[in-house]
Amino acid sequence: MVRIGKTIVSFDILREYFACDIEVCGGGCCWYGDSGAPLTKAEVKLLEKIYPAIVDYLPARSAEVTDRVGRSVTDSDGEMVTPLVGGKECAYAICSNKIFSCAIEKASESGVVKFRKPLSCHLFPVRVSQLKGFLSVSYEQWQICESGRKKGLSEGILLYEFLKEPLIRRFGEAWYRELLSVRREMVTEGLID
Repeated sequence: MVRIGKTIVSFDILREYFACDIEVCGGGCCWYGDSGAPLTKAEVKLLEKIYPAIVDYLPARSAEVTDRVGRSVTDSDGEMVTPLVGGKECAYAICSNKIFSCAIEKASESGVVKFRKPLSCHLFPVRVSQLKGFLSVSYEQWQICESGRKKGLSEGILLYEFLKEPLIRRFGEAWYRELLSVRREMVTEGLID
């Protein structure tokens, strides 16, 4: 791991290849797992605010869930997350031609709301977690993302390159430039390819 500002970044982010292959995985990150997408406190408030604008993008069963349990819920770890439908897919997921995507993002693309989607979704498969005095930035290598690893390798796209926009959204331009600088140093020193 390497320290950049108040973050500890996994070497995997700098050396692993990845490019989402949604046509193969079917948007598995929208339905795989035992909990919804992690949300920040600000995102919890924002979902409450924009919900009336996005509810028409949701499938009926998702709207029923979010009306019954709320726009966000607390998971077994005490974290705020998106609700799940039937204990499986995210309540904000929509499915078309067997491919899951985000209703919030669809509403954003249509100009209905400015919020693109939860940051944890935008950053996936990178996860950010709080440590004592630092944020851990790590790569979660889920089996459902195997096609993304293969596509990244075949197209020569490294994980940090694929996630440039959400990494900058979360940490800022200066942080990302420092990440690039650290990677160059590591390549020069032969620590990574």
